[in-house]
Amino acid sequence: MSGADSRVDVAVVGAGIVGTAIAVACARAGRSVRLIDPRPGDGATYAAAGMLSPAGELQHTERAAVALHRAAAAAYPDFVASLPGGAAACGYEAAPTLLVGVDDADRRRIVELVDAAPAVQAERRSVREARAAEPLLAPGLSCAYAADGDHRVDPRALVRALRGALAPSALRPLAARRLLRGRGGAVHGVELSDGTAIAAAEVVVANALGAADLGATPPGVLRPVHGDILRLHAAGLPRLAHTVRSLVRGRAVYLVPRVDGGLVVGATEREDADDAVSAGGVSALLRDAAEVMPLVDEYRFVEATARARPATPDHLPLVGRTAPGLVVATGTHRNGVLLAPLIADLCRRIVDDVAPPRGVEADLLDPGRFAPSRLEPGRDAAPRDREGVLA
Repeated sequence: MSGADSRVDVAVVGAGIVGTAIAVACARAGRSVRLIDPRPGDGATYAAAGMLSPAGELQHTERAAVALHRAAAAAYPDFVASLPGGAAACGYEAAPTLLVGVDDADRRRIVELVDAAPAVQAERRSVREARAAEPLLAPGLSCAYAADGDHRVDPRALVRALRGALAPSALRPLAARRLLRGRGGAVHGVELSDGTAIAAAEVVVANALGAADLGATPPGVLRPVHGDILRLHAAGLPRLAHTVRSLVRGRAVYLVPRVDGGLVVGATEREDADDAVSAGGVSALLRDAAEVMPLVDEYRFVEATARARPATPDHLPLVGRTAPGLVVATGTHRNGVLLAPLIADLCRRIVDDVAPPRGVEADLLDPGRFAPSRLEPGRDAAPRDREGVLA
């Protein structure tokens, strides 16, 4: 291996939205930064729909995350406004979300979720009112709610804007081969796939499932949860004005419009370790989307994508220091886009040895919570699919 090709304050491994946001936060704090990724923005960021919903996936295992999600969502307007081109360059829209159900069982499930969880912050609407606000909705829906606090962003545009906030020299389009460690496991840099190295006072590993390959996370904690997601285009036809999250006979499907006429439809959730797009997933998403918005059948099909999202047993991310010189930021599951501003701020504070922001329980995210001595016997996460999850 050749000598270190550069020396920086912070080396960030992983150039998805989370890693790039961390790099930007550290650079703005006056730190010299390198962002390391052979395919920037091509992981879960590339597939993500970009719904900013603080309680969109609220289940009994996620209740502890609601305060984090709210804090992240509240940070978004300033977060995107601070980037080159502002909110418009990121595809950020503050239009509310509609929650709808197709049959009576869907209605009961949505009512149960909203009534039992004030954090959802959705107001009941008659189906007639919902269709007046969003004429593309199907007739005969069983219920409708409006969530004014749920917004949306275009993750692909957002990660480009984030990269635009960094100096071009900050990005190294190479893979991280290994962490460079010294006495006591202290990390002092990263060896790259071309044999060069970056020496760093702090290394932040934010490359999703790849963090485990670098030995940055406790063994066996991260697991891949694959999802199929579709992109369609209105091609001159009317477009949705609202994000629509729905249950269709117990299966969750969402429709997220883009300002350019695009429509994102998602998403399946499967733990079969298959990186390829599932034909059954594509079929089910199109079928269910058309039940909510019949005009979907006339939209142009653009793309089907599958990516793995990094999940933890309790569905909370891993954010914190795991060794001297090493910070980890992964395990965001479905919420990486939403949590990016908050995680970036937390990592910048960890690097600067500053307390977390008021109201954020950083201990909830401590990667050490999964150390073998701290795990409860039999603790694990059951595999999940789209059924009954409003996300």
